[in-house]
Amino acid sequence: MSDPRAYPERPYLAVSAAIIRNGQVLVVRRARAPARGLFTLPGGAVEPGETLAEAVVREVAEETGLAIEPVGLAGYREVITRDADDRVERHFVIFAFAARWLGGEPILNEELAEARWLAPAELAKLPTTEGLADIVNAAFQRLAGG
Repeated sequence: MSDPRAYPERPYLAVSAAIIRNGQVLVVRRARAPARGLFTLPGGAVEPGETLAEAVVREVAEETGLAIEPVGLAGYREVITRDADDRVERHFVIFAFAARWLGGEPILNEELAEARWLAPAELAKLPTTEGLADIVNAAFQRLAGG
């Protein structure tokens, strides 16, 4: 079955969560393309009829098994990849939420190769998706009331 998100006719709307627990953030290493091998935030596509907050709660639960409370937006990213012929291969607009951890421990699946709770400073040592450190810093500020 082909991936409907490959060579899209329109951008796909997605969400992710910078989940904070005890001064650390959860990052996951992707097991599949397009971000295979990179550390990023858990999340995924918004389904028709869902609010962004509903989508991030559902996606995080499906992807990691965690229960979260989204607090507010920490930023957004646009991910556009092109093939060798310069055609748009993928296009996502991702709204990243600052979120509080409510319960559970990360459960790996076919999408995730690894999950780690880290202090924000530790992100600099990892291969990450573009702008991850900025989103994480904004999430910590959001949760601190800043």
